[in-house]
Order: sequence, then structure tokens, then C-alpha cells
Amino acid sequence: MLPLGPATLHLCIDMQRLFSAEGPWPTPWMERVLPTVARIAEAAPERTVFTRFIPPYRPDDMAGMWRVYYEHWREVTCEYLDPHLLELMPPLQRLVPPALVLDKPVYSAFAGHRLRDLVRAQGIDTLLITGSETDMCVLATVLGAVDLGLRVVIVSDGVCSSSDEGHDSLLTLYSKRYSYQVETVGSEVVLAQWPS
Repeated sequence: MLPLGPATLHLCIDMQRLFSAEGPWPTPWMERVLPTVARIAEAAPERTVFTRFIPPYRPDDMAGMWRVYYEHWREVTCEYLDPHLLELMPPLQRLVPPALVLDKPVYSAFAGHRLRDLVRAQGIDTLLITGSETDMCVLATVLGAVDLGLRVVIVSDGVCSSSDEGHDSLLTLYSKRYSYQVETVGSEVVLAQWPS
């Protein structure tokens, strides 16, 4: 792996109670990868951005198929959801600030302009990615980063999913199909040089 330079940003996707064992959308591996994610964030909280997936208040607040989605998952809309479940996992909460939190209403952290503007303003050329879920929000964000021409480094033991099959398939896809634009690396390799 090439070194992680000073223009690297740690982007941690949706490590929230919503996706923990206590939430309605549990990712069973979250508790397993949380210590790894926390170590990376603790090493450079000032160079870390956490995203949070925030559902709409009601299904009618979303357009098209998102409306249909939330009609099925009405109990996860903010009208019914315990707001406590939107919080970051406790070991990560205490890093804010200096770490930043960006809320998003859809899968990709690049939806809207906030993350794109932050990346440009700070001269970021590399994203170090951890979080949930490997085959949903991480995937959408990775593809957005690739479209912007950013170097993407996924911490293979710092991402998780509710689907073992989806997780394994995406790690394979990232390393084989996107090998020129996406790197998958274990946390020990990352931590040996993070932050630079």
C-alpha cells in the first residue's frame, strides 16, 4: 500500500445505534469492528468525519421509491423512531469534536454537497473508509468518491454488514473490479502509518 499522506481523511460511515444490536436494522458485526474503527478515529479525530443516516419524519417526505421503502419501514421513520438510535456508537461520540458529523438522508455520503465541499476545501485526495454497511452505504459512498477521482482505501476489518454474503462479495469486488481506484487493507497496516 502507498503511504497515507497528510491529505487523507478518515470517513466513517453510519456507525450508529440504529445499526447496532439494539436498533431495528442490526448489523451483527458492528460490535466486532467497532474497536478497530475507534482506534483509527482516536488516532486522528481532527481528520475524521462521521456520517449518520437520518430517516425522514414520514414516508411522504421522500420521493419515489424511497417513499415506498419507508412505507414498508414506517417504524424507522423519525415519527416513531427513538432519537437515541440516531446517535453514533458511544466510543465514537466522545471524539466529536474535533471529529465532524455529517447527516445524510440516503445511502451515499456524497448526496448533496457538504462532503464534496469539505473534501475540496481541505484539499483531500484520499479517503480512508470504515463503517456500515459494506454493501449499502459504504458502497454508495465509495462509488461517489471514485467518481470524484479520490483515492479510496477501505479498511477491510473496519467495515460490516447485515449480510455476510454481501460483505464478502463487495470486498472481493472492491479488490478485483475496482483495483485501480479502490484498495482494501487490514487495520494493522493502516494503523502502522496513520496518521502521517
